[in-house]
Amino acid sequence: MATDRRDFIKTTAVAGGAVALGLGFPTYTSADVPEAPPGRAPHPLKILILGGTSFLGPHQIAYALGRGHTVSIFTRGRTEPTIHTSLFDQVEHLVGDRANDLTALEGRTWDAVIDNSGRQVEWTRDSARLLSDNVDLYLYTSSTGVYYPYLGTNIREDQELVLEMPSGLDENRLAEYSYGVMKANSEIEAKLAFGQDRAIAVRPTYMMGPADQTDRFPYWPVRLDRGGEILVPGKGDDPVQYIDVRDVAEFMIRLVENRTAGAFNAVGPASAKGMHEFVFGAHAAFSSPASWVMIPDYEFLEEHRVLWAIPWIMPVGENFGSARVNIEHGVANGLTFRPLAESCRDILEWWYSDAVSEERRQNMVAGERSLMTREAGIIEAWKAR
Repeated sequence: MATDRRDFIKTTAVAGGAVALGLGFPTYTSADVPEAPPGRAPHPLKILILGGTSFLGPHQIAYALGRGHTVSIFTRGRTEPTIHTSLFDQVEHLVGDRANDLTALEGRTWDAVIDNSGRQVEWTRDSARLLSDNVDLYLYTSSTGVYYPYLGTNIREDQELVLEMPSGLDENRLAEYSYGVMKANSEIEAKLAFGQDRAIAVRPTYMMGPADQTDRFPYWPVRLDRGGEILVPGKGDDPVQYIDVRDVAEFMIRLVENRTAGAFNAVGPASAKGMHEFVFGAHAAFSSPASWVMIPDYEFLEEHRVLWAIPWIMPVGENFGSARVNIEHGVANGLTFRPLAESCRDILEWWYSDAVSEERRQNMVAGERSLMTREAGIIEAWKAR
């Protein structure tokens, strides 16, 4: 799967958990969110996806098959997709292990490989070297984490990447740096094996959408749909960036179709957005009555352990520029964006489908670390300060 830095450092996002007792759930019977036909590609391709069953992969597969391409996936055979499940009968399944068994890839040819599961530099190096003579293009699924620490504004693709670990890091900064260094050096290994004109690096920011394996962004559709008194952390103009996983998946397939090499930030929305504008826009997807408790005081939020509520991240220190990434190069090369309300509705429909366990839904609302669990107490403390 496409692993982002929050998954990598194994932290939980804006904590979350399910529905309050007695409210119940709508009933959905399908994990798939209907998609409009994408239109056929001018030339069908053979595409290999390293990974493919988790968050990003099923959306890549759905779009690629819809465009008329054939798809092979290389996995350990352990993860079952939670969306577009019926399409996996149309996909070639190759089984192996990135760490020590690439046998299934030997002697095979494809037009392009998309590396979603490159979680170690050695994995990318070994697969890229193995495939370089038999595959035309190598697309590595990277991350804006390659820019950590985010000390500037207007972060572009030509910014210097983080390639080495500084000394004297605490546990959290060590994890952040480790992820960025891994992704940046993996990009380099792909480019070394395939050459600058055959290598693509796509750097998504926080991805959201149906089949999200974290409870970070899904917190907002679930919370906003419930309505009531809603805590909104941060200042109104604190920048937020996010992107629908389907927009990333489709962008990647189109880059491969057009043989567009290079590095690309896969970051939305289409225009700059602050935190207040985000919650108002996301709430437009629902009919729930809501009142807002805006808490712009960083010290108060830090005291109450609200340092981030994806897509909001407190824009201070080494995270100052985390939501100030430039999108122009990606847009110029075909990156497009779904409306926020559409993404939120689709996430909520998937959330209440049989693809998501009752336990996970309960944890969203009532989990010990859930922001929903702590929300009323934080609001009370804010009003009483």
